[in-house]
Parts: sequence; structure tokens; C-alpha cells
Amino acid sequence: MTAMPISPTPDLMPPADQPKFLVRHGAMRFVGEFTAPPGVDFGRRQPVVVRTDRGTEHGEALCPATPQAVANIPDPTRGQILRAASADDRKKIADLTVAQQREYDAGTRLIAQHRLPMQIVDVEHLFGGERIVFYFLAEHRVDFRELVKSMAREFHTRIELRQIGVRDEAKLKADYGDCGRPVCCNTFMVVMPPVSMRMAKLQKSTLDPTKISGRCGRLKCCLRFEQDVYEAHQAEMPPVGSRVLTRDGQGRVLAHEVLARRLLVEFEDGRRLPVPADDVLTKL
Repeated sequence: MTAMPISPTPDLMPPADQPKFLVRHGAMRFVGEFTAPPGVDFGRRQPVVVRTDRGTEHGEALCPATPQAVANIPDPTRGQILRAASADDRKKIADLTVAQQREYDAGTRLIAQHRLPMQIVDVEHLFGGERIVFYFLAEHRVDFRELVKSMAREFHTRIELRQIGVRDEAKLKADYGDCGRPVCCNTFMVVMPPVSMRMAKLQKSTLDPTKISGRCGRLKCCLRFEQDVYEAHQAEMPPVGSRVLTRDGQGRVLAHEVLARRLLVEFEDGRRLPVPADDVLTKL
């Protein structure tokens, strides 16, 4: 079982005349369109209590849910903002954080008793107590039916087990990246972008895996963020291997310096010089 976005349910679809806000909620930082009580406004990152198809959760309001904002969210969740989080709500959230550590320890103990090849990464206890979600890593599919029964007896509530990958693990647990800023996957990113070694080669990044890998051990997502700019600039340059006429004469393109918009050109007299792309008169 893999972690999937939450699908909207008909009773949570927003009436057209109610104000709507984007809200981030849940351990996996789902983002969705939520209706608000009429005449009530919410500031950016204001803590709120919401109702989703999973139950009652706490989250944070991000901004008004304009059509443009919603269009940029793949598979947005939907629900209702019940209220701004009160002092009592915030105390309950702090208490749940303590409870989740106990549930983590108990879940780890039960997994050991059942001798299952899986490792708990994080625990999410919903604000309303409707369920406890255990996120776990495992190399293969795990038959955890008996484990779920044991957990239900232990915690007296609905249990959900979600198998995740290493990138989701980073989204749940990682803090700061090599750049010194909070990792992108647990701040603003909604989906994990595909990243390939081809992107690192085009951007002239080091190909040392230890230097271009993120906290998850996979290629850094920031390689994907910059790829479109590199591809657009490269498309405007003569291909490597082509012959060009420049102000300094004819030559063959050996390499690109994409962001600097320069070409390394080998001229007919053997010289190898960097040439601004704008100095290329024509391709031969």
C-alpha cells in the first residue's frame, strides 16, 4: 500500500457561494481547497481546524483559493474549515505530539512481536481521534492484517498502515538541505518531480552521487526546478559538433556554457575559445 492523495467526497464539495481557502494539512502535507464560514477571513499560515474525508484535522491556511491557485495543485483535497485554532486546540495538538511518540514505540514493539520486515517512519494521530496512521518502510509488500488487529486492540481506534518510499520518508522527517534551507519536499512541494542524471549532466553539476543527492538519497529535486531554463537556453544554441561562422572565423562547437550563453569553439587554426552565443553569425 502506497501513500495516495485524498480524494474528495460529495458531502465535502464546497457550495459555490462560500469563501474558499487553500489549506495544508496532514503529516504528508496535503494541500486542498476548503470552504470557510461566511464572513470569516484567515491569515497566511494561520492554524485552523478542518474537516476532511479522513476526519477532523488541524492544518494551516495558506491563501484564498483562487482558480489560478487551485489549478496549480495536482489532485487537491477538499473539505471545510471549522474554525481558527484556539488556545485549547493548540494544547491538544501539543498533547497529540507526545501521544504519537508513545504510539510509535508501541507500534514498533508490536511489529517486533509479529516479526514483520517493516520499519515505522512516522505516526499521525488525527486531531479528532478518528484514526491513527502509521507510515512505514519495507522492501516488499507486507501482510500486516494481524498487526492491524493487534494495533486496534492496543489503541482502541481505527488503524491505517501506509507503505511509503524513501522520498516520502524525507518529506516526513528531513529538516535542512545542503543549501542550509528547509528541504523543499516538506515545505512547499506538493508532488515529487522526476529527476534524472541527464539533468545533472546538462547543468554541468558534479556527477558524484554524494554531492547531488538529497536527504532521501535520491537526486536533488532542485535539479528539476532549473531544468526548463537550461533546456530553453540550450535550444537557442548551435548543437555540439555543428560548424558555425563567428566574428573570429569558422569553427566547430565543442561544448556549451548554458547559463553564461557561451560556446566553446575550435577554430580552423586550432584555437579553442569561448564565444558568446550572440556572436555566432550563422550555422554552416
